[in-house]
Amino acid sequence: MTLTPTIGPNTRRAGAFALVGTFSVAVPVLGRSTIVFFAAVAVLSLFVIDDGAAFELFARAADREDRTLYSLAAFSLAIAGLAILTTLFGMPVSVFVASVLVLCYGNLTERLVEGQDRSEVVPAAVFVCGGLVAGTVGQLAVLAINGGTGITPTGATGGTGTTAATTVAFEALPLVVFLAATGALLAALLRTALFARDDPLVMFTVGLLLWLFAELSVSASVGDVAVALSLTAALGALSYGLGTASIAGMLTGMMLVLSTTVLGGYDWFAVLVTFFGVGSLAAKYRIDEKRERGIAEVNEGARGTGNVLANAAVALGAVLGFAASSLLPVAPATFLFAFGGSLAGAMADTLSSELGGLFDGPRLVTTFERVPPGTDGGVTWQGELAGVCGALAVAGVTGVLFEAIGPLGAGVIAVAGVGGMTVDSLLGATIEPRVGNQGVNFLATLAAALLAAGLALAIGLVGIGGLAG
Repeated sequence: MTLTPTIGPNTRRAGAFALVGTFSVAVPVLGRSTIVFFAAVAVLSLFVIDDGAAFELFARAADREDRTLYSLAAFSLAIAGLAILTTLFGMPVSVFVASVLVLCYGNLTERLVEGQDRSEVVPAAVFVCGGLVAGTVGQLAVLAINGGTGITPTGATGGTGTTAATTVAFEALPLVVFLAATGALLAALLRTALFARDDPLVMFTVGLLLWLFAELSVSASVGDVAVALSLTAALGALSYGLGTASIAGMLTGMMLVLSTTVLGGYDWFAVLVTFFGVGSLAAKYRIDEKRERGIAEVNEGARGTGNVLANAAVALGAVLGFAASSLLPVAPATFLFAFGGSLAGAMADTLSSELGGLFDGPRLVTTFERVPPGTDGGVTWQGELAGVCGALAVAGVTGVLFEAIGPLGAGVIAVAGVGGMTVDSLLGATIEPRVGNQGVNFLATLAAALLAAGLALAIGLVGIGGLAG
């Protein structure tokens, strides 16, 4: 299908907001005056502009009711807040610019195809692509204005003049693209799942996360980031096309895959995708029978944001810890074991629930009394066996890909995975009505991660100068 850009009121308004946001690129020249500029725009929006062409250009329906440009004021104040963090508290200039532009131009490109006959995934895809391009160009513009400073690329070399600036820009390109892509995915996710139309909050959230990522060690090359983006896009499209993830779940999974691949490496990606792939297929397995038994996941088994994060947030935390290990008094191997353990636990629990629920005669894990299928904390021997196999699968992949782990390390990860599955069942039978299924899943994967890291430490697999990945 061909998308033909349309220029309607929403598109013109998005373009006007994007124009205002583009002034963020001038922060290397304006410095702290950037705060004054955007604060002045907010003041004008609240107290001066209440009619005329400018008002009509920026006003949303709610603004027209009160004859006040509240949306533009909130938007400008959010940028001013990020400018304060940049000029007074050390947020990298590139992060500031990327946070503003990925939202502004992601929204503009999405509006350009608004109202056309398309599938629901197209707006999200267009938003991400527009934000990625704008965030990348904006950061490179800052580098050019700053003469090659404003971001700290790993391994950047010194020099003077235009040649040095060009060299630093090229060396910074992997981090620049990574930040832009991550920011675009997060902004699209937040606007889809959490903060619909609350652009200032989305922008500020994106800025804080990108600030964290900018402080980490990103040693990937331009080629590595390109491959990571290709894998991320392909898996996102596949998960949505197969119906294994909702739009929000797809965006969440893509962000996790991109972060894991760039910050950890291809081996870490392979372990993560093993869980996503097998777990998603298990959710779809005999879905009609699961529906009849009342145990099918909502949305035909398509994973949403909450489900993805509940099972993989701990793994992402381990990846971030690994990337920041040079700043922490913890051996890098600790985070590798935590990563493998958490995903082994998630895999074990997923297979135990999705396959075990197809069998009759489950028993409550705390009292062993028989309960109806689908009861929280109810287990079957078939489900437990499937869970053990799932933990062994993740442990086996991890052991093969990370040679230094060896059979003993893989065994540790498998034990941790089974332990996480057991914790999930115990919590399901006791506290799930209070914390919910996703809360239980998160706590179970956290327990599996801690168990894996603790066992590795106890038997000497982790120590000073341990596995580097």
